[in-house]
Amino acid sequence: MGKTFRWGWLAAAVPALLAAWPAAAGEGMPQLAFGNPLLLAQVVWLAIIFFTLYLLLSRWALPQVGSLLEMRAATIGTDLDAARGAKLEADAAVAELTKATREAHAGAQAQIAQAVADAKAAADAEAARQNAKLDAQLAAAEQRIGQARAAAVGALGQVASETAHAVVSRLTGTSIAPDAVDRAVAGALAARESQGKPAYA
Repeated sequence: MGKTFRWGWLAAAVPALLAAWPAAAGEGMPQLAFGNPLLLAQVVWLAIIFFTLYLLLSRWALPQVGSLLEMRAATIGTDLDAARGAKLEADAAVAELTKATREAHAGAQAQIAQAVADAKAAADAEAARQNAKLDAQLAAAEQRIGQARAAAVGALGQVASETAHAVVSRLTGTSIAPDAVDRAVAGALAARESQGKPAYA
């Protein structure tokens, strides 16, 4: 029964709408009815509002936006200039630091080389002093050895003379003058030294 009622209402409404359509189409849209005084007032107020908005935007809002953009651009330019200046100062500081580092390195190398040279010179001087001291000690020792050798040779000569005198006296049974024995021993020693042989061996 509900379905029958709905279809009946639709069947009654459609013919009424179709009958009213030509009348509505003949009158046209009220928004495009230029003879209507209300539409004219709306157009006038639209123009006034548009002109007012145009004046507000052109005389107040847009200049403020432009000044704000210019101020922003000036601030950005100032910041960029400051950044460029800071970069140049940083580059100069880095170059100065690099130069100072190289100079310090070169100075350190020169000081090290000078210290090495001074140490070497001091070592050479100390070695020369020690060598001179050793040479002096060797010369003194050789002198003492020569003196001791001369004393020993003198003592051995006397012992040889006495021994030769005693041997000859026992072998011959006669006494020989000590001067003759000394001369004979001295001659024998001189002969051995002339042949390159040691005097006593």
